[in-house]
Amino acid sequence: MNPAIILVEEKKLIGKSMRMSLEEDFSQKLWKSFMPHRHSIPDRVDDLLYNVKVFDQPFDPEQFNASTTFVKWAAVEVSQHEDEEAADMETYLFRGGLYAMFFHHGPASGFNRTLQYIFEEWLPSSSYELDDREHFERLTEDYHPNDPEAVEEVWVPIRSFVSRTNRLKEC
Repeated sequence: MNPAIILVEEKKLIGKSMRMSLEEDFSQKLWKSFMPHRHSIPDRVDDLLYNVKVFDQPFDPEQFNASTTFVKWAAVEVSQHEDEEAADMETYLFRGGLYAMFFHHGPASGFNRTLQYIFEEWLPSSSYELDDREHFERLTEDYHPNDPEAVEEVWVPIRSFVSRTNRLKEC
């Protein structure tokens, strides 16, 4: 499972957000409140859905646990942020940057295996390290979390070791 390394541009997102943890997971509530309004959002760029996680502290897989809090977004990309107040939607400016994009195949219940591979196998053996930016999944509108044939894109923010070394030399 080798990722594509992609430089993602800044994106304008509109959707809904909730603070949660894995212990207090409000994902279903969040997506149920968002999905009925997704087609009424003007200026959509495409039909993809964004499941974005913004962590309070830099994400560290070794420190992450069920009580770690984050803000989760259910959103779509738009070309402009003009009608953000429609249906109680919020705007989010996604910073972009370098990402490793993996595919998760199968139901959401197996998602943890994909994350284990990314953080325990691929990342430690790669020439990259985690960057402190948004983590996200991108889904099609017909995605269903229980579908054994489901596919979702998993995007992990990265930076090369070289860029970190250069920054240290500059200090």
